[in-house]
Amino acid sequence: MTTTPETTATSLLRFATAGSVDDGKSTLVGRLLHDSKSVLADQLEAVEHASRSRGQEAPDLALLTDGLRAEREQGITIDVAYRYFATARRRFILADTPGHVQYTRNMVTGASTAELAVVLVDARNGVVEQTRRHAAVAALLRVPHVVLAVNKMDLVEYAEPVFAAIAEEFTSYAASLGVKDVVAVPISALAGDNVVEPSAHMDWYGGPTLLEHLETVPVGSDHSSEPARFPVQYVIRPQTEAHPDYRGYAGQLASGVLRVGDPVTVLPSGHTTTVAGIDALGRETDIAWAPQSVTVRLAEDIDVSRGDLIAAGPAPVPTKDIEATVCHLNERALRPGAKVLLKHTTRTVRALVKEVSYRIDIDTLEQRSGADGLEVNDIGHVVLRTAEPLALDSYTDNRRTGSFLLIDPADGTTLTAGMAGEAFDTVRATTEPIEEDWV
Repeated sequence: MTTTPETTATSLLRFATAGSVDDGKSTLVGRLLHDSKSVLADQLEAVEHASRSRGQEAPDLALLTDGLRAEREQGITIDVAYRYFATARRRFILADTPGHVQYTRNMVTGASTAELAVVLVDARNGVVEQTRRHAAVAALLRVPHVVLAVNKMDLVEYAEPVFAAIAEEFTSYAASLGVKDVVAVPISALAGDNVVEPSAHMDWYGGPTLLEHLETVPVGSDHSSEPARFPVQYVIRPQTEAHPDYRGYAGQLASGVLRVGDPVTVLPSGHTTTVAGIDALGRETDIAWAPQSVTVRLAEDIDVSRGDLIAAGPAPVPTKDIEATVCHLNERALRPGAKVLLKHTTRTVRALVKEVSYRIDIDTLEQRSGADGLEVNDIGHVVLRTAEPLALDSYTDNRRTGSFLLIDPADGTTLTAGMAGEAFDTVRATTEPIEEDWV
């Protein structure tokens, strides 16, 4: 089959699972892997042995994903468990995220690159506080597709009214968050109903099984309509006799399509030129699309370094002042005045936390002002000042080039994940220089 931007974009689905503790996330993931024939024989044998040693007659499929010893002992998911599997119709990268409130930051990690989120609820409990929290996180991270998996339908006698009431409540709440695509599926992960195979107990449900929906949901986007963004990772200058004048810029295309002859802008310098050539896997090509790793050659011999952004189409305006929604990931609180490193694509610069504008109540989405900082798992709004200008897109427009990390300059610990809003006016960025000796 000929590879095209379209087939590359739609052949892989990244999705995350989330839900409250004991809603059955790990069992659901295990059922998906088992029933789709994605479990190796030795893995299944190990699970069967572990289940027997715990006094269980049937294999506990949750053990396929609860890989940490602490998870097995406690019976909960703590870390994000990534799994790869494939069917005849699509390849999948799955992130099984924790359900406990203290691990909300882990859900942010798992959902940050997901194109779909599966939110589980226990049919006996319905939509609970943690369900709303996970829906809100998915909305904040702009996850385009959400699946409500109403699990443990076998424990409510497969009753349609129970499913319908839960689906209506969740869909209404998700719509209020701005989530446009919500599909509800009644399942029993333990028994396998509507996970991979249709259920014989719910003939009132005429929709797809969970796997059928995962295989057919439209993913990716129209690459030709996205502005191309190419963060430079490495400058290649072999200076050999065979290639005395070769100068290329290696990296991974973050978004869009780049073609030979395209006019581009190098940021933050603002120099303009055109694409003279593209090299992929040692061969010249006329076109590259996200997320390909390529080497780009430019028509003009201009100064381009690691961390610069080669942009085609409408280019972001470089700025030193950034407003952003952030999720704080570290046990150490993020306070106004904190001196941090900001990593955006391949560029890392010094930054100052000028203001913590408010903290978001993740259950009501109310903005609670007056916060003196953000604690672990808090989501809030901050104002940052960077030592050097950055070319960030709005996270709403581009999840790759609109996101960043805040890092502790002392030990390199990741502190905060950020989603950039609209940049301030660039004139303002030059009036108040950042402290130069804070490192």
